[in-house]
Amino acid sequence: MNTGLKRWGLRGALALCLSALSAHFGAAQTLTWISHWSASESYASGVSADGCVVSGTVRGWGGYGAFFWTPRWGTVLLFPYTMSHATSVSADGQVIVGYRYNELGMMAAFRWTEEEVAEIGNQFWAYDVSDDGNVLVGEQRESSGRPRAYRWRPSSAVEYLGTLGGSYSVAAAASGDGSVCVGTSRTMRGHFRAFRWQNEVMEELGTLGGWESYAQDVSADGSVVVGFSTLSNGQNRAFRWTRAVGMINLGILEGDESRAHCVSADGRVIGGWARNSAGVSRAFRWTEARGMENLNQVYAHLLSPGSFLEVVNAISSDGRYLVGTGYNYFMQRYEAYLLDTWRMGDTNGDGCVDDTDLLAVLSAFGTRGTGLTRHEDINKDDVVDDADLLTVLFAFGQSGSGLPEDVNGDGVVDLSLIHI
Repeated sequence: MNTGLKRWGLRGALALCLSALSAHFGAAQTLTWISHWSASESYASGVSADGCVVSGTVRGWGGYGAFFWTPRWGTVLLFPYTMSHATSVSADGQVIVGYRYNELGMMAAFRWTEEEVAEIGNQFWAYDVSDDGNVLVGEQRESSGRPRAYRWRPSSAVEYLGTLGGSYSVAAAASGDGSVCVGTSRTMRGHFRAFRWQNEVMEELGTLGGWESYAQDVSADGSVVVGFSTLSNGQNRAFRWTRAVGMINLGILEGDESRAHCVSADGRVIGGWARNSAGVSRAFRWTEARGMENLNQVYAHLLSPGSFLEVVNAISSDGRYLVGTGYNYFMQRYEAYLLDTWRMGDTNGDGCVDDTDLLAVLSAFGTRGTGLTRHEDINKDDVVDDADLLTVLFAFGQSGSGLPEDVNGDGVVDLSLIHI
């Protein structure tokens, strides 16, 4: 391939490949349904930075089982025939956490790698793991049944985060390095309130006018918290919290409720579910530029008739990959899904397949990609090679006409109209 490029030159190679664009080339996004042969349902809960590892839970054989999925290996059960749930995966896809029943018949949080499985202790649940895979957060049930939020590192003691004055706390998520934790705690008056914990201090985040709020996720640097809160009329609304602005209402679709479950590393892309005009749950994505979008409308071209996306449970670091649960009409069951929101060949997410993407692939040629995201490995075969380069070349300079990214139908994929 390198020899060919030298002989033709970059301009000649582009001319050759662009001439092939008269044939149809699919540059749209992709939707992958994920399940297991033994499952009646499946649910996705986490996704690695490069979208190559998805964690979740299948329902089948009379119980629930934790799984991970990769393009190469498909769906693999972590603990066959053991009741277990996988709740999150590290950025590099090497660490999966969750909870399972152990040999003593007790619930135990686990940290799974290919080399070993570590358990924290009895009556522990793990709900999230830091990007580097070294910090777990969740809840531990006391003998009375009351949960206590905790943070844990391998080879160290469990650290309890305290409460907001009440007798209840649960940690739902951790920042990139695990130094910031968010979740929900009872106050002295018995109200459930979202909290942000850092440096041994638990801070209440307030509400949207009602009595309750619940934090579900936090950005990599710990500055953006998302979740849901009640309004003064008791309805739930998704929120985004920052120290500078406080808690803001992210709105609704056409119904009367919304809940945010996850946020990208930079805090700019938020996912969850909201009710539509028929009162049923549908997956949404929120950005400041576009507000709350129904993913079933934005990516209708990827959905077969009768299928729908119900909820977004996790977002990759850069906001590219969304995972959750939807209904696969072809299989007649609820299944986990992986949604790739970028155009084929776009390595930096700017909505354009151009010189930048071509140079990125050329620079990474022959390697496994760059960093954790490895967007240069376009076909996810673990190496940046001719196939990835040809994908960029075939998509290079392609107009938006007929593509879902061309929102206003003017034949050009304008940056301001790109579905990020």
